[in-house]
Amino acid sequence: MSNSAVAKRYALALFQLSKEHQLLDQMETELRVVKEVVTNTPGLIALLKSPKLPKDKKKEILTGAFSSVNPFVINTIKVMIDRGRADNIAALADQFVELANEERGIAEADVYSIRPLTAVESEALSSSFAGKVGKKSLLINNIVDSNLLGGIKLRIGNRIFDGSLSGKLERLERQLLR
Repeated sequence: MSNSAVAKRYALALFQLSKEHQLLDQMETELRVVKEVVTNTPGLIALLKSPKLPKDKKKEILTGAFSSVNPFVINTIKVMIDRGRADNIAALADQFVELANEERGIAEADVYSIRPLTAVESEALSSSFAGKVGKKSLLINNIVDSNLLGGIKLRIGNRIFDGSLSGKLERLERQLLR
């Protein structure tokens, strides 16, 4: 079974628990922190996957590191350790956030612009493009890219809306070459 399918199963179980207990926002925040720790701590996954370290010791390390995390989250991670799925912890967090966003009708969008967007511009983009992808709103991640020359490029999932000057020039070049 692929890593994303495994992570999705764990995320779905945790998501259902969070909805039953009205803990969706709290668990999402905690899983984002867990992912950040796992991805920004070099060697943690290697340590958790090491056959030399007993599983009880691995769980003890995790319990100490994430002592303030909801028991549902820590227990899910412990089950993943028991089943040798430590390398899927970050993917679990990603899948959970995706499920939570789907529940709320939110999509994450990467917006490439030549300068940082203001809050008003971000809100306008969110309201303009959310309906085009069937969502209520967008969580905008602004990425400054000076190669665009002007305009913006928006990526929501696997859809790209390119209104950048460099994108228009590339399309014009392709048209002229035909």
